[in-house]
Amino acid sequence: MSLQNKYALITGSSRGIGRGIALKLAADHVKVAVHYYQNETAAKETLADIRKLGSDGFLVQGDVSQPEQIEALFRRVQTEFGKLDIFVSNARPEIPAFFQPPMEVSLEQWDTAFDSQAKAFLIEVRQAAPLMSAGGRIFAMTYAQGSRTGGLQSWAGMGSAKAALESLVRYFAVALAKRGITVNAISPGWTEDSVLNTLPEPAQDLIRNWHISGWTPMGRLGTPEDIGNVVALFCAQEAGWITGQVIYADGGASLMNPEVPPEIQLGS
Repeated sequence: MSLQNKYALITGSSRGIGRGIALKLAADHVKVAVHYYQNETAAKETLADIRKLGSDGFLVQGDVSQPEQIEALFRRVQTEFGKLDIFVSNARPEIPAFFQPPMEVSLEQWDTAFDSQAKAFLIEVRQAAPLMSAGGRIFAMTYAQGSRTGGLQSWAGMGSAKAALESLVRYFAVALAKRGITVNAISPGWTEDSVLNTLPEPAQDLIRNWHISGWTPMGRLGTPEDIGNVVALFCAQEAGWITGQVIYADGGASLMNPEVPPEIQLGS
């Protein structure tokens, strides 16, 4: 599939899932604005790899929890590209900035989660849409399980913010439908080279082994490349009739029944 002459902005694309999306789009001939907040070295490496794939782009820095920095980010995109075809809202703060249970999360941590997710997406889409024409694609990265359950207590702030983000996806999908712009959320399962790798090693091993043993039916965790493939798929012209949806990209993990051991569910 070729997306020749398309232009993309992916927030948080210097590392992890954002980087995987950037490289997949670059391989499909999309020019990419690589956004980062603090890690300029990683952003430069991503841009270098984009160029190795035969595409191009530029670096743009900013804190997506600050409205004026979001606006500056899109002004730069307009200056460099003149238009925008694909926008992916992927950036989020590091875990210590929000990771507390509901009885302990501070208002500052709560605001950090919401400012970087739902509020940021509200501002981003208002900035992105005027740069887009029919066929534009907007994506929000979410974690749908965390926004619908309550077991991972320390995810309370971010889970609530992601739930609000998913709601906005639906509202924007309706608002932009007549212009031929689609708006969807993508919910990766546990993915290597992402938030998983910021957890303590014992927690990483527990999650990894748990999913390999059956909680992900495909028997492995996802990769940034997997998520990049999903974004590219929904950027195709043929996906223009799909909007306002939460797309689970998790190897089937969301299909498992949490009340039944995987050994019984998988018939092993």
